[in-house]
Amino acid sequence: MGEIEVGTASWTDRTLLASGWYPPDVTTAEERLRYYACRFPLVEIDSTYYATPAQDTARLWAERTPPGFTFDVKAFSLLTGHPTQPRALPKDLRDDVPQDKRNLYVQDVAPAVVDQVWERFLAGLAPLSEAGRLGAVLFQFPRWFPIGRRGKQYILECKARADPLPISVEFRNRTWMSEQNQAETLDFLRSYGIPYVCVDMPQGYPDSVPPVVAATSRLGIVRFHGHSDKWTSRDIHERFGYLYSERELKEWAPRLRELAGETERTHVLMNNCYRDHAQTNARQLAALLGDVAARPPPPAE
Repeated sequence: MGEIEVGTASWTDRTLLASGWYPPDVTTAEERLRYYACRFPLVEIDSTYYATPAQDTARLWAERTPPGFTFDVKAFSLLTGHPTQPRALPKDLRDDVPQDKRNLYVQDVAPAVVDQVWERFLAGLAPLSEAGRLGAVLFQFPRWFPIGRRGKQYILECKARADPLPISVEFRNRTWMSEQNQAETLDFLRSYGIPYVCVDMPQGYPDSVPPVVAATSRLGIVRFHGHSDKWTSRDIHERFGYLYSERELKEWAPRLRELAGETERTHVLMNNCYRDHAQTNARQLAALLGDVAARPPPPAE
């Protein structure tokens, strides 16, 4: 059975900082990351969705965490087909994109600029990869990304462009995991060794994907988004502001163990990022998993 690493999708959310989870004397970015890394072996970086990462920043992330700590990284919005504001691009590329659009999509941008965005994004992650801290680059595709030949080809393009960095895939379009397409989707990802990101999320919405647990590579990934009744809210904290009950986590524990039985490593990320909900639930879930949950690495010097 592979080891399970449990962490959260943020360590800097403003509501987390206000919650009191960090001690009063832990006030700087460096202190917060070191404190977090002494308590969990895994974290997801979401800031890379909003802007391409700077190498100096990634180098600091690596230096401030101990060996054995892992960062999963969310792919930049333009690369996953999400709307991207021109100001989110590197400064020297902004003059090369349409100036009359509030939001850009990848089809709005010249291929040469897209190539540059890919190059900057991957270069920014190099320090994490070189330090052995990079887990997988998460490509979370939007609800308007349905199953089909074009979608599959784009996933393979992302895999090829990111190589040798590993990628993982999360869907928000239900067609990929509908009853009739589920086997096709999982077989496709399995044939290329791409991790399918299993999700626990509110059901009954246009972007709802069922909580299917399946291994499609040596790395398993599960992301918990909560069950907020305000899933359609534009307020991110209303969407993800959900505290799992112990009963809910207990129901998930055997499913995670089963997934770990089919993988070498399994990443479990609590994305219910409101106040310290994610950190509280991550600690609870790690305790429930017991012997298969990775222990936090030793404190960084």
